[in-house]
Amino acid sequence: MARDDTEVIVVGGGAAGIAAARRLAVAGVDCLLVEARPRLGGRAWTVTHADGALDLGCGWLHSADRNPWAEIALGQGGTIDKTPPPWMRRSLPIGFPLAEQDAYRCAVAEFHDRLDALPEAAPDRPAAAFLAPGCRWSELINAVSTYISGAELDRVSARDLARYHDSGVNWRVVEGYGTVIAAHAAPLAVELDCPVRTIDRGGRRLRVETARGAIAADAAIVAVPSAILAQEALVFAPALPQKTEAAAGLPLGLDDKLFLSLAHAEEFEQDSRLFGRTDRSGTATYHLRPFGRPMIEAYFGGALADELETGGAAAFVDFAVGELVGLLGSAFARRVKLLDLHCWRADPFARGSYSYALPGKADYRAVLAAPVDGRLFFAGEACSPRDFSTAHGAALSGIAAAEQVLAARS
Repeated sequence: MARDDTEVIVVGGGAAGIAAARRLAVAGVDCLLVEARPRLGGRAWTVTHADGALDLGCGWLHSADRNPWAEIALGQGGTIDKTPPPWMRRSLPIGFPLAEQDAYRCAVAEFHDRLDALPEAAPDRPAAAFLAPGCRWSELINAVSTYISGAELDRVSARDLARYHDSGVNWRVVEGYGTVIAAHAAPLAVELDCPVRTIDRGGRRLRVETARGAIAADAAIVAVPSAILAQEALVFAPALPQKTEAAAGLPLGLDDKLFLSLAHAEEFEQDSRLFGRTDRSGTATYHLRPFGRPMIEAYFGGALADELETGGAAAFVDFAVGELVGLLGSAFARRVKLLDLHCWRADPFARGSYSYALPGKADYRAVLAAPVDGRLFFAGEACSPRDFSTAHGAALSGIAAAEQVLAARS
């Protein structure tokens, strides 16, 4: 351990922790960022392959016109790609005729209209309650919920989902979103491979117990996934049961990306998309030739992703090949090979992908974000009331936590 004392310790080197530590550093506060992994970025992780950078975690600059990572990426010399995302355009009509796509889009719009009409004063309900009875497209809408929230609609708070704010502008970083986020920590004091086990707030100063020794601090910003707090992988002494309860009401859904190489890729339009099936919620989507590269980015969410994680990469590949062969013929199986995959539920420092609120628990986001004792502060996408499940929501929550630290010091 290089340091055992700091003014402010930031626990978690993902988007929230890095943004918080950068804000404190600009203010001249002695700050130490500690991260359990041997790398920075958290649930943003870019890996490099021969055909380019792959984001195994978050990959899209959602609400890019107000997303601080877009400006940061440009400041780093990154390349912004403004190609509209596949979900905002028609899919290829293979297994999903254009007329059916139009009918599906109408059903989605009507579902969201009903959801958005829920009065703030009305009792919360599962988002599944707003599906039209007997609608042909309910299973596909539910499948898309697993891509958005990482969970099926019967588990998702309608109020929380309606509060989410997206400007509709979505860009990508050619060099990788994870690359940008990790690089933003370059000027900071950082300890890697340093999981925090306990934050003892019983004394005059905080005592932060890590796998590599104790660190004393005047204040801490806790910027770890909600699942880490809910499952008490990080322990507070004395305990903070209200934080544990809030985190448990904001579980992490699951979304995993499988990257497959694609032979003779030029057959398909760049940045086009296929749905595996349209009649069931347990299906994947297939983004063909992202950035024009000879590959497929397959996206799995919710219960399906959880089930496949038990079988590892082979289970994901078998499922994807099965759906693709069903759409494109048996010979297609010989055209794809595994490139990469990361199982986020199995990741001990994530335990899922991003948060959703259980029905009745939407207000827990504010509870999770609330400071404690004027020296414990909280950040992360689960703390964001309107930008949850995103890297920019995480960053903005980190900056807000840093501002709270500065206000408490003044």
